[in-house]
Amino acid sequence: MRRLLTTLMILLVVIVAGLSALVLLVNPNDFRAYMVHQVEQRSGYQLRLDGPLRWHVWPQLSILSGRMSLTAPGATQPIVSSENMRLDVALLPLLSHQLQVQQVMLKGAVVQLTPETEARKPENAPVGPSGSNPAPEPEQGWSFDIAKLKVADSVLVFQHDDDEQVTVRNINLQMEQDDNKQAHIEFNSRINRDQRDLSLSFVADLNARDYPQKLDATFSQLDYKFIGADLPKQGISGSGTLRISWLQPSHKLELSQIQLTANESDLQGSASVTLGDKPQWVVDVQSKKLNLDNLVAASAVTNTAVPQRGQQQNTLPRPIIATGVEDTTYRNLRGFSAQVKVAAEAVRWRGLNFSHVRSDITNEYGLLKIAALTGQFGKGSMSLPGELDARKDEPRLHFQPQIDNIEIAPILTAFDYPIALTGQLSMQGQFTGDRLNSDAFRRSWQGKANVTMADSHLQGMNFQQMIQQAVERSNSSIKAKQDYDNVTVLEHFSAAATLNNGELDLTNMLGNSAVLDLTGEGTMDLVKEDCDTRFNVTVKGGWDGDNKLITMLKNTPIPVRVYGPWQKLNYSLKVDDILRNQMQDEAKRRLREWADKHSSNPKANDLKKLLE
Repeated sequence: MRRLLTTLMILLVVIVAGLSALVLLVNPNDFRAYMVHQVEQRSGYQLRLDGPLRWHVWPQLSILSGRMSLTAPGATQPIVSSENMRLDVALLPLLSHQLQVQQVMLKGAVVQLTPETEARKPENAPVGPSGSNPAPEPEQGWSFDIAKLKVADSVLVFQHDDDEQVTVRNINLQMEQDDNKQAHIEFNSRINRDQRDLSLSFVADLNARDYPQKLDATFSQLDYKFIGADLPKQGISGSGTLRISWLQPSHKLELSQIQLTANESDLQGSASVTLGDKPQWVVDVQSKKLNLDNLVAASAVTNTAVPQRGQQQNTLPRPIIATGVEDTTYRNLRGFSAQVKVAAEAVRWRGLNFSHVRSDITNEYGLLKIAALTGQFGKGSMSLPGELDARKDEPRLHFQPQIDNIEIAPILTAFDYPIALTGQLSMQGQFTGDRLNSDAFRRSWQGKANVTMADSHLQGMNFQQMIQQAVERSNSSIKAKQDYDNVTVLEHFSAAATLNNGELDLTNMLGNSAVLDLTGEGTMDLVKEDCDTRFNVTVKGGWDGDNKLITMLKNTPIPVRVYGPWQKLNYSLKVDDILRNQMQDEAKRRLREWADKHSSNPKANDLKKLLE
């Protein structure tokens, strides 16, 4: 044991003595010109090192520098600058005055990917003769030839052309690479923009063996949290895995093996984009559960500020920029093409639960076609094919909804229509508009549809009860069975609907149940939320007794008018006129019978003339 300790002490003394001699005999500033030359020769970039280089011995033999910067040829600003840089070097090559860098560490670095840091040709660069075809310059791509790179507490500034700058803060990066260009990366940072904050961290394995022609990255761990304006109060957070590939010849970015979660939602599938003047997107994703209510604000889904009943607004408002103008022309669709397929087993939107949702959407540089958008709601189903043409300054939307046995009550509640109506709705129609949100639908859309309803219940108004009570007040001899439910029930109802800039016309209304039949027509103002409808209601059942007057009432339509605000409807009916006319008709009938029976009486002829 004593010999082992003695040997270790001797080795420690030798190492310390060797390092001390190295520090005394080898000046790190001798490598300054060599490093600058190597960087320029391999990439064309200018490396600048301010201040003297110095040794750092423990725990790793390193060269420390002061401020450093790396500038592209012709650029006005450096692409990388840092207050401190540390180069971990190998010991043995230094004995022969060779520099072998094992790890580069930057702390407090600023990386700028902006137009000012891009490489440019010098203004006085020679120009070839006209008509000549100069040989293309060899493409110089980035290369990473060091074993380890560490970046701590740094900042990335990104800007494309005249777009707004994006700043990525608190960057911490650890990258290790082997001789086969296989790299392991650990990264975390924060991005703040438009009062939104994104925290991102991931662990990935990078395959750069075929770079720059191809680059593959497999993300084995990805965690994020997104909070701020126009987002749910709790933000959006999740994790996942995916694979990313970059294909340089076709400028194509591929995302595959996607497995992501976001709050209560999940997403699987693949996506790709071919970059160019107008990118081309292809997306095919699936989801077991997609909860849109806790991913985006309700106002963001429909672009309306109307508060939704039964749906809590847990979002922070986004600040209004005085110079900002809302884009309602959808002109951004002109800048790319896309093929998007989404399949979700369960979708929650505005408090509504849909199942087996399928969509097939394409965008051809401003012409967005929805070939399929189908789903099930309760026991019913729906399909909303259509298109959005944004190729001109004024966009046009055209949809052909097909709805089969959808429960209407939760739909009305979700879109804040104060109508207490239940029943299974079926509809086929065509509608056109200029904006895709619920407020525009109320105000500026047009279209026609055939509407049918089964087992409908209109709360707050009982046509049978209103008519029978009015008859009892007018004629005390008539009695009706008491019905205390303030609801009109129809087993079947149908109508033709026409929508024109907020005014909904209903014609050919037909309804029936075991106790009444009705026909009618009317209008509904979707903006003012009032209506004026006229019905002819025949009460077939609920009468107590079986005299001639009741028999007549069972076969006589009673005019009923319903009008006023939806939340406080008024009605009027003309039972007195019906009863008065009935009494007049009964009196005339009896007089005619007397005249016919006493036709020989001279007064009978005078009576017939009077009745005529």
